Amino acid sequence: MENTTLQAVSAAFGWRNPEPTPIVTGLINHTWKVKEASGTWLLQRINTGVFTQPEKIDDNLRRLAEFLSVHEPDYLFTALVPDQSGNTLVRIKEDSYRVFRWIEGTHTISAVDEPAIAETAAACFGDFTFRLRSFPAKTLHETLPGFHDLAWRFFEMEKAERVGHAHRMYETRELINFLKSLKKLVLQNERLMLHPEVKKRVIHHDTKISNVLLNEKNMAVAVIDLDTVMPGFFTSDVGDMFRTYVCPVTEEEANLDLIQVRKGHVEAIVKGYLHSMGDELSGIEKDHIYFGGEIIIYMQALRFLTDYLMRDVYYGSRYKGQNRVRAENQIRLLQLFQESLR
Repeated sequence: MENTTLQAVSAAFGWRNPEPTPIVTGLINHTWKVKEASGTWLLQRINTGVFTQPEKIDDNLRRLAEFLSVHEPDYLFTALVPDQSGNTLVRIKEDSYRVFRWIEGTHTISAVDEPAIAETAAACFGDFTFRLRSFPAKTLHETLPGFHDLAWRFFEMEKAERVGHAHRMYETRELINFLKSLKKLVLQNERLMLHPEVKKRVIHHDTKISNVLLNEKNMAVAVIDLDTVMPGFFTSDVGDMFRTYVCPVTEEEANLDLIQVRKGHVEAIVKGYLHSMGDELSGIEKDHIYFGGEIIIYMQALRFLTDYLMRDVYYGSRYKGQNRVRAENQIRLLQLFQESLR
């Protein structure tokens, strides 16, 4: 961080002699742990290339914090800290900054080794949505429109098939045909969302394990990284947990033989999420809890293959063919996940 920027942030929040340390685990925003006389803080510069309207995130978090302070005062919510003028979004030149309190005695992890971790994380994400069950979810801003819109993601892949890189389309024809053969998942998801017993709620939408704070006993105590909190369906959160918790290797793994579905982790996610949500979920929703895994893994495969066909414009690529590898990885995970449900 440039000294002039740090000075401007310090002036806004009344900090004296701050000591920033970069936190490099996040993929989108730039984050620092800042120690100074009044305490320890988490400072973030919002990536406005991804979140083009940071004021919408700011408004969402402010309104959620106000609601929880009244209705769930004992809930640990990572609320924004206002500056000396009462602003929670600080503009410096063309950048947007914000501050959270550093929660002592907590840590994050990057992989789910044990089912117990999957269970406590799932319970924590479920508790987040449950505590906000009476919040008018539809009034939240959509900070990433279409983020988990499966029909749109399928349409984007079809468009990429028409206008994408010719050689890449040729070499991935088998992958394209496989994903197109599963269009029934898109149609099934559309029907589910229209069901009268399926409701929109406050959903996190990015439930990877690094977005949970754990205490010294590795019990989840709070969810973090709330930029994608929007109106949505429960399948998004449980589905993303299935996608990122049940396999011992990540979406970057090129050796498809290493991909597997750990059934203990699958059941731990269901147990933890249902423990928190309970009868907040309708019968039809409970019947489709595993379906969440199918559609989110499928959606990610669509996104990776679309990006590959369009010359890696979204995810980028550190080596030739990386997004094709990612798509193949997720297709294999989807196949194994579906097999595990039979």
